[in-house]
Amino acid sequence: MRDVIIACDFASAEATLNFLDKFEGEKPFVKIGMELYYAAGPEIVKEIKKRGHKIFLDLKLHDIPNTVRKAMSVLSKLDVDMCNVHAAGTVEMMRAAVEGLTREDGTRPLLIAVTQLTSTSEERMQKELLINATINDTVVKYAQNAKEAGLDGVVCSPLETRLVKDSCGEEFMTVTPGIRFADGQVGDQVRVTTPEKARELGSDYIVVGRPITAAEDPVAAYRRCVKEFCD
Repeated sequence: MRDVIIACDFASAEATLNFLDKFEGEKPFVKIGMELYYAAGPEIVKEIKKRGHKIFLDLKLHDIPNTVRKAMSVLSKLDVDMCNVHAAGTVEMMRAAVEGLTREDGTRPLLIAVTQLTSTSEERMQKELLINATINDTVVKYAQNAKEAGLDGVVCSPLETRLVKDSCGEEFMTVTPGIRFADGQVGDQVRVTTPEKARELGSDYIVVGRPITAAEDPVAAYRRCVKEFCD
C-alpha cells in the first residue's frame, strides 16, 4: 500500500496540468489542496481523474457535524480516492463525515483526519491553542478518536507514526507530510523527516510538495522519493 503522493499546490489548473504532463507514462498519486481547489474548482479534480491519477482531496473540513455531512455528500460524487477532515472537530463530526461520504451503494473514498499540522510545534500548540498535553499525547488521542468514528487513518508527522500504529493498530493508515530530502530545505515545516526515515517509521503514504514540485527535475525528484520510500 505504501505510496508517494505529490502535493500539487499550484494556483491554476494550467500550471497543474503542465506539471503533470512532465510525467510521461507515469501516473503519480496527487494531492489537490485548498489553493488549487479554490482556484480551479471541481473541474480540475475531474480532469486529473480522467487522466488516470489517484487523488487525495485535501480540504480539511472542520465545521458542525451537519454541515460536514452535507459537504462530504457533495465531495463523494467527485470520485476521489482519499479526503480528510480535522480531528479537532470531534468524534461526532467525524462520524457525520463518514455518513456523508458513503454513497448509496456503500462505497466511499478513504477518509482520514488531520491530527496536528506539521508546521505546529509543541510550544505553539500549548501556548497558542492552550492544549496542555504533549504533542505526542494529543496526536495519539486524536487518532484514537478518528478510529472510534470509523475513519481509515490520520494525517500526522512521520515522527508520530509509530505511536499511532501502536495505539490504533497496524492497519490504521498514516499519511505523513513534512517530508524533505536529507540534503534539502525544511521551509516552514517543523516536524519533518526524510522519505527513507518515514518508511522505517512505518508511514503508509508520504505527501511531498516542494521537494518535487520546485525541483529542477521534478520527475527525477519524484523517482528519488519513490526509491527511498517504496523500494
